[in-house]
Amino acid sequence: MSENKKVQPTEKTVLHPRNKHRERYDFKLLIAACPQLSKYVKNNAFGDESIDFAHPKAVKWLNKALLKQYYSVEYWDVPSGYLCPPIPGRVDYIHHIAQLLGDSNLGNTPVGNKIKCMDIGVGASCIYPIIGSKEYGWSFVGSEVDQIALESARKIISNNAFLSKNIELRFQENSSDIFHGVMERTEPIDVTICNPPFHQSAQEAQKGTLRKLSSLNKKKITTPVLNFGGQSNELWCEGGEVRFVRDMIRQSKQFSTNCFWFSTLISKKSHLPEIYDALKQAGVVDVKTIEMGQGTKVSRIVAWTFLNAAQQKKWKDTKWNTI
Repeated sequence: MSENKKVQPTEKTVLHPRNKHRERYDFKLLIAACPQLSKYVKNNAFGDESIDFAHPKAVKWLNKALLKQYYSVEYWDVPSGYLCPPIPGRVDYIHHIAQLLGDSNLGNTPVGNKIKCMDIGVGASCIYPIIGSKEYGWSFVGSEVDQIALESARKIISNNAFLSKNIELRFQENSSDIFHGVMERTEPIDVTICNPPFHQSAQEAQKGTLRKLSSLNKKKITTPVLNFGGQSNELWCEGGEVRFVRDMIRQSKQFSTNCFWFSTLISKKSHLPEIYDALKQAGVVDVKTIEMGQGTKVSRIVAWTFLNAAQQKKWKDTKWNTI
């Protein structure tokens, strides 16, 4: 082997220890699970098998193969132009949330379908409910403002029997509401998750896409091609991530006693001061910030609860520790 040959790391140590995708992708295994992937696999600069992550179809077929091989998903697809999420990062969110629940329960992670999660903006991919249902047996409520995305998620669920018994989808009629209309006040939700739109405008979203594609191709790209896709409500909203999450925090107070942990992804560290300020104004009891990493990108989960120690104990004794 040449002394100048680049060496690719064998393990993605920034991912959660339970994440099945810490090691390099085994493309022979993935192609066996999904033969259509083979046409997109080629050697990269390290001399290892990989795909062109700037190619939308390559990314979609990789996702299909990963979901089939590791999560028993026989059918999965998203409509053209909708977000095609990178699987390892989505898996990490679920494992960190499982650890958060476990840390709240003397290290015992609650599992089984009596644990109910709400995915705010389930998306066309239905990715978080798939991972959470398969890895921990949790049940999910997925909310969505986009009927096309909701129908796509419904098709994924109906074509995978193990999902149909654990996932319920709810249409959010009012895009200004985050919990009202999809969360019942008498419904105990153990945790909410959310990947909020993080750009403030379509123009900003396009610039972000161009930066990402330029990084993937190692050269400047001027024509946007969404390798991971994304509709307007998935990628941007008025006020961007900070506005959306501040609204989420404010509205979560209305459901303070029927949800143990609320959580959301936060893409930029610079957004945290405003998020913490909103949490303080809402009067939350506890806040957790969990850093996540994938490649060179670092994001974080912010989780909060309104339950005091006595309420938390009652929740755990009557729900988590009777499973």
